[in-house]
Amino acid sequence: MTPEDNNQTNVKATIEAVTGLAKEIPIYQDAVQPAAKEIGKSLETITKTVNIALAPIKALVWGYERIEDYLTNRVSEKLRDIPKENITTPPLHIAGPAVEALRFTGHNENLRELYASLLAMAMNKETSAKAHPSFVEVIKNLSTEEAIILQSFVSQTEYPKIDINEKIRGKEGAISRFRNFTLFHKIHSKIKVNSTPTYLDNLKRLGVIEILLDQYFVDTKLYEPLENDDSLSELKDQIKITGNTVEIKKGLIRLTSFGKVFVQNVVAMK
Repeated sequence: MTPEDNNQTNVKATIEAVTGLAKEIPIYQDAVQPAAKEIGKSLETITKTVNIALAPIKALVWGYERIEDYLTNRVSEKLRDIPKENITTPPLHIAGPAVEALRFTGHNENLRELYASLLAMAMNKETSAKAHPSFVEVIKNLSTEEAIILQSFVSQTEYPKIDINEKIRGKEGAISRFRNFTLFHKIHSKIKVNSTPTYLDNLKRLGVIEILLDQYFVDTKLYEPLENDDSLSELKDQIKITGNTVEIKKGLIRLTSFGKVFVQNVVAMK
């Protein structure tokens, strides 16, 4: 067989292979199409479900007209006792981010109230210098529960807190079982005991509060309601059953200098 004959044979084999594959494709498609259709139906169903789930979100996002109406009315109420000559245009680097943030938090009464207070503070010549640009970021990073906790600091700037440790029998040291236990859940019903340490950690991260481990109130009676709170009964029983000892460490939580300005001028404003 000459090289030319060999090439022709290879070409013929290739054509036959391609032809055979082409003939098989409809069979393959017929086998796959039902599964593909089912997948398509499934995706369509999921898409509809997702749209339904997202529908309330669309309603919660505020438009600028709604924001304007809210701010005009609410800020006016907050500045009602301020002389007209003391009312000024707020700095754009505070007003801009605050208005933008209201698009996504306007539905939340606790948070939108803080934005309105911040703008009122920035529009009052007597307080505008205290309106720190980072106050907007503080509010953005607050949960509803954290905003509620901050209301407690309007009346007082310090609160007692305790840590519950499990002291292992026959060994040195102890295991932390509950950090930063407070009575904020007694002050506000919406605050959950087990979530409070997380809220406090975030407020500390934002620079609003400081949590002191090596300082505590001289009047130790302030800690008795915490130590005897029913919320700790189950945890104490679990520790005692093992034969270990409940160890209580006293401390306190207080506003930072930054936090005092924020609470006194934003949170406290009515």
